Amino acid sequence: MIKIRALYIFTLFPAFLFSQTKNFIEKKDSLLPGTITSIPFTVENKFSVRTSYDLTVETSDPNIIPILTKGEIEISPAEKTIYLVPVKIASETPHGKYAITLYGSEKSTGEKFSKHFEFIISESRKLSLTSLNAPEFVKAGESITSTFLLKNNGNFTENLILESKNAIIDQNAALILSAGEQKIITVLKKTNPELGKNEMQNIMLSVYSADNPKENQSAYTSVKIISVKPSEEDIFHRLPAAFSLAFTGMQNRGEFQNGFQGEIYGKGSLDKENRNLIEFHAVTKNPVAFNSFTKYEEYFVNYKRENFFIHLGDKNYFSSFLTEYARYGRGAEVRYDTEKLSFGGFYNHPRFFRDIQDEFNVYSKIKITKESEITAGYLYKIPRKDNSLLSFSGFRFHSDAQLPYLAGKFKLNKSIEISGETSYSKTGKTEGSAFMLQTVANFNKISGNLMYMHSSPEYAGYFNNTNTFNGNIQFQIFNKVNIFANYVQDAKNFQRDTLLLAAPYRKYLQYGIQYRYTKKGSITIFNGFQRYEDRLIPKEFDYKEQFFRISMEQQLGIFQLNFESQFGKTNNYLLNFSGNSSFYTANVGFEKFRTSFNIYGSYAVTSRYQIQNQKQMYYGVRILSRFSQKTNFSLSYQNNYMPEEYFADRNLFELIFHQQIFPGHEFDLSGRYTLQRGELGNKDFIFSLRYTARLDIPTQKTADYAALYGTINNLGVKKVDGIRILLGHYLSVTDKSGNFVFKNVIPGNYVLEIDRSTGDINDIPDIDLPASVTISNSENIFNFGLTSSSQIQGKIEYSESPKPDFVQLSNKKDNKKRESIMLEISNGNQIYRKIIDVGENFDFTYLRPGEWKVKVYRNGLDKKYKIPVDHFDFILKPSEIKTLIISVIKQQSEIKFQQEPIKVTYNEFRKKK
Repeated sequence: MIKIRALYIFTLFPAFLFSQTKNFIEKKDSLLPGTITSIPFTVENKFSVRTSYDLTVETSDPNIIPILTKGEIEISPAEKTIYLVPVKIASETPHGKYAITLYGSEKSTGEKFSKHFEFIISESRKLSLTSLNAPEFVKAGESITSTFLLKNNGNFTENLILESKNAIIDQNAALILSAGEQKIITVLKKTNPELGKNEMQNIMLSVYSADNPKENQSAYTSVKIISVKPSEEDIFHRLPAAFSLAFTGMQNRGEFQNGFQGEIYGKGSLDKENRNLIEFHAVTKNPVAFNSFTKYEEYFVNYKRENFFIHLGDKNYFSSFLTEYARYGRGAEVRYDTEKLSFGGFYNHPRFFRDIQDEFNVYSKIKITKESEITAGYLYKIPRKDNSLLSFSGFRFHSDAQLPYLAGKFKLNKSIEISGETSYSKTGKTEGSAFMLQTVANFNKISGNLMYMHSSPEYAGYFNNTNTFNGNIQFQIFNKVNIFANYVQDAKNFQRDTLLLAAPYRKYLQYGIQYRYTKKGSITIFNGFQRYEDRLIPKEFDYKEQFFRISMEQQLGIFQLNFESQFGKTNNYLLNFSGNSSFYTANVGFEKFRTSFNIYGSYAVTSRYQIQNQKQMYYGVRILSRFSQKTNFSLSYQNNYMPEEYFADRNLFELIFHQQIFPGHEFDLSGRYTLQRGELGNKDFIFSLRYTARLDIPTQKTADYAALYGTINNLGVKKVDGIRILLGHYLSVTDKSGNFVFKNVIPGNYVLEIDRSTGDINDIPDIDLPASVTISNSENIFNFGLTSSSQIQGKIEYSESPKPDFVQLSNKKDNKKRESIMLEISNGNQIYRKIIDVGENFDFTYLRPGEWKVKVYRNGLDKKYKIPVDHFDFILKPSEIKTLIISVIKQQSEIKFQQEPIKVTYNEFRKKK
């Protein structure tokens, strides 16, 4: 009794679902295609006697198949009975609304009734994408052709998008695929004929619905690309180096100078393991006066191996920020690093600072964490004894100076870093000290940094008798709005090198707001003050200015536009007057025909210099063109520069042309009109013609030439002589016995293959070719055999199973859908696949004799079809043709009924009670 009740609950559960109102079913209930379910109908006997009914069932669509189309039922007086109609919903049933109608006829009176039931078949998305066929290898320069099978196993038409990021799809990327439809997609990719080494390439295909792009499917194939023009392998490890010879001429303040200058530069490793790293540079004496646009005499070499580093020669030597920030000279530096500790030092003889004869430095650094460390060091300076001139800062060494220092950097968390340094100096007559503190913070919306430095009047380091404070902060209020502020106060006294002139002293504060109104446009408003004072004698400017500035940047198509206006009130301390200063600037840049153009113009009315309300016009143009990978050209012109920039060398007109003659050899031609540092109006001319040879210097022999010997064994073919064998770009031909040899081969990895055109069309190697071969430093042997290929052919035969003794489903033939299966054959190393329609013939040709396995995949075959045997094993003999018949049986669906039917009734008496 318990079993019957359980069966009753599970059988009638769908009935309770479908007995709700029509709207409830449409909104919440739906059926999936490819399922069997029961549809409930309520039949009522309104008579006072027991009544029998004949029942028939009809559906609104052939895909909704009633398992029982006819039946009968007896109902007691005044009772209701639920009559269950079992139906099968075909897997290809489209999404939509369907109906089942139950017709009844009372046997004795003939009175008829009908019951109508509607339901919804939900959408079922089932896309499958599988790799079908792809070549195992192709030669460089050939096209890779890969095929993929795309099938819509769902029940509605899909609007699909095909995509391949690294190949070309051989059809329209937009594809409409009906329910149950399948399509073979071909993907092509052209390989590079200049490929230097063999490599593997993946061909990928992705598919997704245009309505739901996030749900995509991908499949890929891997293909080996064999180089037909392999790059020459080198048995030497080489160091890249460049050798240059330049002829330079210069009109220098009325005097013409010219001459040749040579240069050598190299950087790389001395061994193939890259353990010994070296860098060297040598520039001969400059034939003209030093200029920022010419090269100065320099010689150095440095070497690094694992934790050890040494430098000999010229460089900017650095001990710490306070003691010696940057001192160019000739000397030596040594450093040794361990995981937590570093120590080292240097000796330096300054070349462009008249106060110091020599200096020595030693230091030790301890790493606390990956981004936190403490450095302790000691710097010793020896002054020049014969130098009676005043120094730039007014501070002079009277005796040797000793400067111990302690510096540290600490990463407090992901957002905050602090660093600092303190130092003490002592000479024979003076003592001094200095310190520096800096903090950097980076948060999600706000970032900034602050730095303060102080040095006493008698401090003997790089800075003395000075204070400096720098800081900036930026805060993002909204996604498009930023506010910012920055303050700069330069150090007034520092021991700089005298090769170049000093930049003017600056002290300024500016703050503002930026609004980015589009992705390609922004507007910025600034306010603040600035103080500029010339450090040179006589002074050309000394002023303080309150200013307001507005700037706009906008990209319109290929044009990048920038407009800026500044208005200020200027106090001129040089001539003791005040006035207004205003600037209007425009900058337009664009790129076309592999050439970039930049045009600049500025108009100013200022009171900064020698005249009140002085009018100035600045304009210029810059053109950079890359004609080809071997040729480029640049031209720039600017009529003048602002006086604040006269401490540096400035280009008024520049023309540069670069040409690569052939790989590794190139020349450069340049000409310039310049304003040299310290000059405001007198122009000089510089031209240069430079030839450069880029060579690779052999530093280590990494391998010796090797040889490959082999034999092609005759396994039943007509001949084994005259067969061409390819090993990369090497070629060999077999003799009468099938022997071949490759001599003077550079060791490395190669692909060996045979030229099939030199043998019989059905000849096939007994191993997989092309084959990867590793050539070592000794003699190498590679043997294989040549036999006759085999093939498998056959047919997919269709039949129907005999009718069973049970109730069967309707087997209406679906003419719209062509059923197919997928065949896969494999010998363990090679796999071939084909899709064959049921009832069609198939064949697999040019197969290597041996063991082969054949697997049959349903490939979305309808469930009503059965494949009795889906696996076959063969041993193919040379020249054998194996015939294979694969049966596909259309089987009858059957239902077994339990002996006693279940009857569901309503008790009217209890309901009334």
